Formats: sequence, structure tokens, C-alpha cells
Amino acid sequence: MNTQILTTDNNDIQIAADILRKGGLVAFPTETVYGLGGDALSPESSRKIYAAKGRPSDNPLIVHIADTSSVYDIAKEVPDIAVSLMEAFWPGPLTIILPKKDIVPDETTGGLNTVAIRMPSHPAALALIRESGVLIAAPSANTSGRPSPTTAEHVSEDMTGRIDAIIDGGPVGIGIESTIISLVEDKPTILRPGFITRKMLEAVIGEVAIDKTLIEPDPNIRPKAPGMKYTHYAPSGDLTIVEAEDSEANEKQVSSVAEAINQLYENGVTQGKKVIILAPEEHSSLYPEDSVITVGSIGEGVTVAARLYAALRECDRIEAELIYSESLDTGELGGAIMNRLLKAAGHKVIYVK
Repeated sequence: MNTQILTTDNNDIQIAADILRKGGLVAFPTETVYGLGGDALSPESSRKIYAAKGRPSDNPLIVHIADTSSVYDIAKEVPDIAVSLMEAFWPGPLTIILPKKDIVPDETTGGLNTVAIRMPSHPAALALIRESGVLIAAPSANTSGRPSPTTAEHVSEDMTGRIDAIIDGGPVGIGIESTIISLVEDKPTILRPGFITRKMLEAVIGEVAIDKTLIEPDPNIRPKAPGMKYTHYAPSGDLTIVEAEDSEANEKQVSSVAEAINQLYENGVTQGKKVIILAPEEHSSLYPEDSVITVGSIGEGVTVAARLYAALRECDRIEAELIYSESLDTGELGGAIMNRLLKAAGHKVIYVK
């Protein structure tokens, strides 16, 4: 299959929209990561998405819309709290799970009787949805398990020859996937943390729970939303997180973590391994200069979120065999960032005093 590279200008958006209407697949930028889009109401298009990604078919897709009226077309029930969330956070990086109507095929929802819906804020994404006239089912545009793409180049690495087109909208802004909140549980429940934090949600709708699998991962539980698999977003090399036992960061703990990582680095190099270290900019000088990749700034969680997946993909580009990362639990986005990093590491963590 020949994969076209398109721009965000109107003519190219029309070309991409026509591909979607004809049942093809198009990767496109959103404010979070690049999505891999197909017609959400077409079982065949959803099957194509799973095939292109090599994604398990029990892992539900998110339906992207450009108008809140579309929610009522595909959701069986739309409670008042859903309306409040839409008014507060759409368009934006929040996915809402509601009971689905029969019009939404099981192929799109992973066989669940619920549908995940969001309205992206990226202008190219909105233009594509509107121009195509279809609702777009779109997981991240990477092969299953790999770090999500934050540039069109990342998409091309994974999807060239697998899909019809890629819309190049430059680097994305946020860099991690949308927050997912389920409104079909006993109380509103976060299934995946993201840029929209629990605190922000509770300011609008009151108490919000956290799904227990975010605290105690279980690979045997069927995913209720994208990104809930035990291992996800992973580089090819073996990734391990090294962090202090005491969560209160101080200079001594930073030094202890760096000492432990440097020892692991030396052990790996002695074994003839290609070893890479992930660290925030402020700590990069603590490690061998030619073997450290910086991941944003401690004081700015948004920079860490924006850099994380690109850093993991850089590890693949340079064929890192062993990867050691400091904990990146910093600021209001710390929980969302660590959710991704822990899944990328398969929850392998070394604690130091």
C-alpha cells in the first residue's frame, strides 16, 4: 500500500476526508498524540485499524466528534454530568465513556456495550471530521505496544505501507493521550489519567474515583478503555525505573538515585550492552553525557509530557538495549506521566534509599 503524506491545507484535508468516506485509514494530528482514523460506524474500518496497529480487538477505540450533538447519535444515555464535562472541557483532551447505541458496532467498542467519545481541539482534526462527514474512530497511530507518536515522522516509522495517508501537522502540543472518565460506573471514574486532572474534573462534577487497575495493575482484566493493558507505550529495549523509597524529593535522594543508575549503567556497559539513561534536564549532568536523554524539566510537567514518547522512540532509534529512567512524578501531570512510564517499563521499578 502506498501511504500518502498530506498537509493540513484545505485541499489535502479534502483528500483525507474522501479516503475516510471510502473506508480507508488516515493518521492525523490531535492536541494529544497522532490518531489513526477510520469510520467509527463501519465495522470494516475498525477491523482495518486493529489490523494496521496489530492491536488486540478487545481494546476499545475512541470515537472522535466535531459537534456535541453527535454524542446523542451514538450514546444511549447522556446524563447531566456528561453535559457539564462537555461544556467545561470540550473541545479538548477528555474522553467520556457512556452507554452506546446499537449504531456503534462492536468492532469499534471492543465488544463492550459502552462507547468512548471525545472532541479534539486540534484544528486539523476538527476539519477532517467535519469535511469527511463521518465520526472517526482513532487510537494512537503507532503499532500496538510502541510509544505513541507525537510527530508525523513517528507515525511514518510505524504505519508507512499499512495505511492510506498521514496528515503532517507538526509536533503535537500535549504529548500524552487524553484523560478517560467513565460515567457508567457507580460513580464517575478515571480509567486513564491525562492532561485533565482529577482535581479539574472534581471542580466541575464533584467526587471522582480512580479505577483500581491504575493502582494495582492486572493484565488479566479485560480493558474498559484504551491504554489499560499492563504493558503499553514500550520501547524495544528493557526499561527500568529507578526511584527513591521516600517520595519527598531532596538533594540526598537525587544523589542516591543517580548513584544507583550510574552503577546499573556501568554494569550494563561491562556486559557489552547499549545503555541509555532518561532524566530531567536538571539532573542530566549527573550522568555520562553521551548516554543520557533529557525528558523535559522537573518544574514543568508539560515539558516532560511533551518529550516522553519522543525520548522512548529515540531509545529505539539508537538501539538501546537497557534503559534506566528516573521517576518523572512531578507537578500536576506527574500521575499521568508516571502512568505511561510505568506501563512502558512493565512496572519494573528499583527503589533506593
